[in-house]
Amino acid sequence: MNEILARITAEALAAVHGGPPVAMAGVIVAPPGTNPPVGARMLVRADGSRLGGLGGGALEEAVAAACAEAIPRHTSQTVSFSADGAPVTDRHHSAPVEVLIEVVESPAKLVICGGGHIARSLSRIAAEAGFSVTVIDDRPEFANRDRFPEADAVICDDFEDVLHALPSDSNTYFVMVTRGHKQDEASLRTVLPKAWAYAGMIGSKRRTSAVLLHMEEEGFAKDVLDRVHTPIGIDIGAETPEEIAVSIVAELIMVRRGGSGRQKYFRRGGTHAPPAAAGLEPA
Repeated sequence: MNEILARITAEALAAVHGGPPVAMAGVIVAPPGTNPPVGARMLVRADGSRLGGLGGGALEEAVAAACAEAIPRHTSQTVSFSADGAPVTDRHHSAPVEVLIEVVESPAKLVICGGGHIARSLSRIAAEAGFSVTVIDDRPEFANRDRFPEADAVICDDFEDVLHALPSDSNTYFVMVTRGHKQDEASLRTVLPKAWAYAGMIGSKRRTSAVLLHMEEEGFAKDVLDRVHTPIGIDIGAETPEEIAVSIVAELIMVRRGGSGRQKYFRRGGTHAPPAAAGLEPA
């Protein structure tokens, strides 16, 4: 058992330092004398394979399925099950088994192309939200540590050169907010063939639609272009660079956590329908 726990710990540490994400399941509440007991642990990988276990049977299968669903949502939660593995939503259910499921992974990586006013606020807010931030700009006065002290990396170089060389994966988020349309489009062209969870480019609906149409005519796959978020951000009526940054980070979190973008709370007697998620259209 100690050997299994050591292997689980080692694999979780590897996930924190950039390895494949995993989900850890641990029994935190169980009736006396039941199997699995409090403290039983299991690690579930993204491919469904496991390390450790919760006694086998229907309960372990149900927990493994919940772990597999949690990994792409990057979520941690406490879930209750009956002894036969059925999910329990009634808090008054007799003696449920409670399992803490925690997704273990390295921080989501945000690459900001551009070092202007929006990027400055975006870097600060995203870092506070748990993203590992990299800022790229080809102007030394905009790409420096004094301007982006919270970023993990600030790179002053040609956008395309940096993006070509920069490693990325399904946990990488790219935002194009450079000083001009030319740089935004060039950055997006470089990002599209790479692996990414999110790619967003600022701009009006008319201009960004034209850019995507031209890219499709040039041979970029339509299903890839359809994943691009542009215009960028959640429609919160943002005007200032700070507000625009908030709307972008909100969209990043929505994509990462599988949110809907709809308003969550409504006052009794309200007449407005929930607003749908929409892209920000700066002037």
